[in-house]
Amino acid sequence: MEPVNIIGAGLAGSEAAWQIARAGVPVILHEMRPKVATFAHKTGDCAEMVCSNSFRSDDDVMNAVGQLHWEMRAAGGLIMAMADRHKLPAGGALAVDREAFSQAVTATLRNEPLIGFRPAEVTELPDTGNWIIATGPLTSDRLAASIRAVTGTESLAFFDAIAPIVHADTIDMSIAWEQSRYDKGETEEERRAYINCPMTRDQYEAFIDALLAAEKAEFHEGEMAGYFDGCLPIEVMAERGRETLRHGPMKPIGLTNAHKPDEKAYAVVQLRRDNALGTLYNIVGFQTKMKHGAQTQVFRMIPGLENAGFARLGGIHRNSFLNSPTLLDDRMRLRSRPNLRFAGQVTGVEGYVESAAMGLLAGRMAAAQAKGNDLPPPAFTTGMGALVNHITGGADAKTFQPMNVNFGLFPPLEEMRGGRRGRKERYPAYTARAKEDFRSWLAVQ
Repeated sequence: MEPVNIIGAGLAGSEAAWQIARAGVPVILHEMRPKVATFAHKTGDCAEMVCSNSFRSDDDVMNAVGQLHWEMRAAGGLIMAMADRHKLPAGGALAVDREAFSQAVTATLRNEPLIGFRPAEVTELPDTGNWIIATGPLTSDRLAASIRAVTGTESLAFFDAIAPIVHADTIDMSIAWEQSRYDKGETEEERRAYINCPMTRDQYEAFIDALLAAEKAEFHEGEMAGYFDGCLPIEVMAERGRETLRHGPMKPIGLTNAHKPDEKAYAVVQLRRDNALGTLYNIVGFQTKMKHGAQTQVFRMIPGLENAGFARLGGIHRNSFLNSPTLLDDRMRLRSRPNLRFAGQVTGVEGYVESAAMGLLAGRMAAAQAKGNDLPPPAFTTGMGALVNHITGGADAKTFQPMNVNFGLFPPLEEMRGGRRGRKERYPAYTARAKEDFRSWLAVQ
């Protein structure tokens, strides 16, 4: 049996390789790192998480991301299995020790006899064979040029942002306190998963002034000054209005200052645990294009972070993706070259979970093809099906931009039409239907 070739060992490529091997089909996984580095990656490990350590909500009843988690677990997904094994307390979210997580994914794939590794850069799209391109937001320049030549269109671009990471022992806990928003979580550890830094109105106003005045890094030649709204730099949010941050990542609702319970904060900066040891915390939602010197000055204005030591400062980079509605069919194949499937963020999904989910689908579809079969996507009443439907035809090609999974992509329930049903009724109905339909999809394979 001819092997399936995968370019890119990120979240999507790693999940695709696992699904193919588990189907009994050989895989060759091509990864350019560490021989060819990127500015964001630090290792040559598979499934390295560079922006955040969170897979977001794990609630599979009330949240579309949680539903996607459920589907990936139901399908025997490697990414969810390793995330569960290396999870950290994070309230209702699924956060992981990112280093241990990627090392575990790498070890699992290398121990699978049907998976072979080719540590080299692929610079041209192959003409023949069964291939999955899962090169992610940092597709190399030469391969990106080949993709543009084959598709006949320029890659679109937005800017992925990286939030800074703080050493936990440099946070002043006489000012900050531990609490998940609304005390969410089943255990005391989960209910105390975030560190919160409060601001008065005067402190907030001074912070906004400094943020707007701070020196920003210049874009590299060829970069476009456009952003994806789901991953805006904090200074761009501040430019949209002085109250924007206070209603976004700095919202104070659902939090009570343990040191001053009768005093309501005007704004709150949250930090989320970033490793199993609890020595590192990332500043939630604080993606930035500020220069590094400016970052340390501005972020140390946050109460509790006056003496913060930074393990990593923020950054921002270009992310190229296909105009998938015009280029891909519902099997995620390039219409002009059906031997090529695309998976992950390069298809125009946004987020770790969504990227890995598209890798899972592409892997199962490629394995079916290798066996002489055809596997359709799951119904678009499911999380995976809704995403595939969106990127391969559900979205308007003229305005196509990266999309997270959300209930807005799910078809409405007939019994919910014509009434004023709230989320507490609609969302469980969406996820119950999704689970039933996803089980049906798995059953026919």
